[in-house]
Amino acid sequence: MLFAADLLSANQGLVVWFSVVFLALLYLLRRFAWGPITSALTEREETIAGSLNRAEAALEESKRLQESNAQARRENEQQAQRLLREAREEAEQFREREVQRTREEINALRKQAQEDIARDKEKALQALRGEVADLAILAAEKVLQENLDGSRQRVLVDRFIDELSTQKHNQFPYQA
Repeated sequence: MLFAADLLSANQGLVVWFSVVFLALLYLLRRFAWGPITSALTEREETIAGSLNRAEAALEESKRLQESNAQARRENEQQAQRLLREAREEAEQFREREVQRTREEINALRKQAQEDIARDKEKALQALRGEVADLAILAAEKVLQENLDGSRQRVLVDRFIDELSTQKHNQFPYQA
């Protein structure tokens, strides 16, 4: 037991050596273990913080790009609607121009037809006048050839007028 009692008794030299070894161990641990461990932990903490900052920046950039894309999409949709509206307006203007051009052509054709009809009518009237003049000359010849009395001249003129009327209807049935 003596040996056990020695272990429990305080030995000054042993306490000093334990203290020296303990302090040396603390120094070595601080120099070679705690310093690198804490600096590694600090470096790791800074790396994680930097990564978080970059991730937040990337998230903000992503949100900004998403908003920019949404704005570009809205602008493209507005431009497409504007182009469609312009195309519709242009098509409507083209249709109106074509309708107006067709109306003008119809009016020109109508005017030309009226002029042709008036010209043909004038030709027909000239031909009729010529025929009437020829018939009047023939009638005058007949009257002069036959020296008739008043009642016979009257009958001859009435017959001539009837012939003119009949001849007029046969040549120009569309006129009254």
